[in-house]
Amino acid sequence: MEQITASSTKTTVVLGASPNPERYSNIAVKRLIGKRLNVVPIGNKTGTIIDKDIVQGTPPIEEVDTVTLYLRPELQERYYDYIFSLNPRRIIMNPGTENLELLEKAKERGIEVEFACTLVLLTTDTY
Repeated sequence: MEQITASSTKTTVVLGASPNPERYSNIAVKRLIGKRLNVVPIGNKTGTIIDKDIVQGTPPIEEVDTVTLYLRPELQERYYDYIFSLNPRRIIMNPGTENLELLEKAKERGIEVEFACTLVLLTTDTY
């Protein structure tokens, strides 16, 4: 599998990205792009958000700063190893994605976890 290389040091992986423009994950990808951040949308369905193809699977990605979750907790477990392989600085658990098991596993690895809304963080310039 081809490795995805970040074009900046602040790469955000949107896990659970959707091609549906009404989904919060789709809106988040658009806003991250609007802030000129490097974004890798990963989802189950193919599609494009602005100029970013939604990637399927678990591609290796370099220099990941943030993984922002848009997957229900019961869908997250299969991604634990993948998330940790990315070695992110932080994980954002958006509303509805809160997962205490993942929180504990992340803390054990020194990864910061925020229970927050990516859209609110971007709007308030606290991302």
